[in-house]
Amino acid sequence: MWNWIDKLNELVKTDAPFVIVTIIRVSGSTPQNTGAKMLVNHNGDCWGSIGGGQLEKKAIEDALECINERKSKMIHYPLHAAVNQCCGGIVELLFELIGENPELYIFGAGHVGTALCETLKDTPFRICLIDERKELLESIALSKNIKIFNNYLEFINTATWDTNKTYTAIITHDHDLDRSILNAVLDKPQKYLGMIGSHTKWKVFQKELIEKKRDTNHINRVICPMGLDIGGKSPKEIAISMSSELLKVYYDK
Repeated sequence: MWNWIDKLNELVKTDAPFVIVTIIRVSGSTPQNTGAKMLVNHNGDCWGSIGGGQLEKKAIEDALECINERKSKMIHYPLHAAVNQCCGGIVELLFELIGENPELYIFGAGHVGTALCETLKDTPFRICLIDERKELLESIALSKNIKIFNNYLEFINTATWDTNKTYTAIITHDHDLDRSILNAVLDKPQKYLGMIGSHTKWKVFQKELIEKKRDTNHINRVICPMGLDIGGKSPKEIAISMSSELLKVYYDK
């Protein structure tokens, strides 16, 4: 068997989505056995084999569809008319989408920001924590999986923004800084844009954005106060409320 794990680890490091295609059930005459694997990246490049021919060609097409639809699936393939093969058997393939995790950009490494990092540990979110206070970043203990950045505007200008994958949380220690970051990210493609604060704070910010003639659709998607109303006010409780809201959006509940 080829060393698919090494190739999988290599693809994971690219931060680009790919699909593991695995034969999970066979019946009758088939070109490969259960457990055979093929890896397909977002460009349609593939490694390994599930049997070649029209079956493999169709599987690559379906793998790319999984990437476009951002979901895993199982598909039955009768090896005759459906895939232009005449083996006569049936193959069931599992398409596992990898590397399509949501990206959470947390602006602010204060008590709530660090608590949010900790609360979302072991969830699908890949986290970037951004704060310009270098000494603060050096003093806090964070999971090694969290990426740290210390320049707000540089991060905003170089980060990848995606309508389906990007989640933004603005929770800095300063209202003017929140305002500056919000103005910079407001028009960026993103799935979720939340900001810490009161309803009063948001009314002030909202009025300013309208006066600047910013896109109304972008203004209306801002969630402020960020988080579900669960009643708690400690940094940990606020982080739990924010995490709950983020996961609710991610799982479309």
